[in-house]
Amino acid sequence: MSSLGAVARRSLVDAAIERLRAQIGRDGWGAGDRIPPEPELAQALGVGRGTVREAVRALAYLGLLEVRQGDGTYVRAVDEPADALRRVANAGLRDHLELRAALEVEAARLAALRVTPDSLARIDRALAARGLVEPAPSDPAAFETYLEQDIAFHLSVAEAAGNAALAELYGWFTNQLRRYLRISLADRSLPEPSLAAHVAVRDAIAARDPDRAAQAARDLLAPLMAVVEGRLSDPSSPPKASRTKPLRTLKAPGL
Repeated sequence: MSSLGAVARRSLVDAAIERLRAQIGRDGWGAGDRIPPEPELAQALGVGRGTVREAVRALAYLGLLEVRQGDGTYVRAVDEPADALRRVANAGLRDHLELRAALEVEAARLAALRVTPDSLARIDRALAARGLVEPAPSDPAAFETYLEQDIAFHLSVAEAAGNAALAELYGWFTNQLRRYLRISLADRSLPEPSLAAHVAVRDAIAARDPDRAAQAARDLLAPLMAVVEGRLSDPSSPPKASRTKPLRTLKAPGL
């Protein structure tokens, strides 16, 4: 096939993808619906069956369709996961903090119900490492080390929750969250959650108290969320200069 022929075929496939995509959701095919068979789609779109096959394969790769051999093709989702994740990544600081709180509160609650000696040991190791380094935006290496140790603690709690989907989602979320954590730690007017607040989460999990663990996780982010909310409601207000007690004055368990 010539290069012009390949381009023309690619254009037909792209057009078929767009037309099929437009049928998914809204007033078209809903989640769980079986879409028309390949010959019918080819006739409706005015293209060959091979073009339809490629378009369906592409939409299946995106997570929108599911091809069931011998049964047909069904709508798996009405929204592309990649698009949803991009919208999450581009959300503002308050939206990220509220989502982070929702994930961490539930992770802490489940961890208190399902923690094992091994997962608690991982939490303790992460907490001990986090407590040894104080944020230092003027020292990029130390700053990045602290950031990663802080994230490691929260990931260890999410993993202790015993929910693979939650741990996977939180793992993805932390990759997006790093940008905002850098802003939070570098902005000395924003209250950095204290080591004591992290210890409270750990202790509630170790005590297997789900309600206390959930509240401790909620309390950990509350000061930061309050400042961000205050700035959004009154952008002209000057930033507060107060911060929590320096981390080096506190010790994690086992130190």
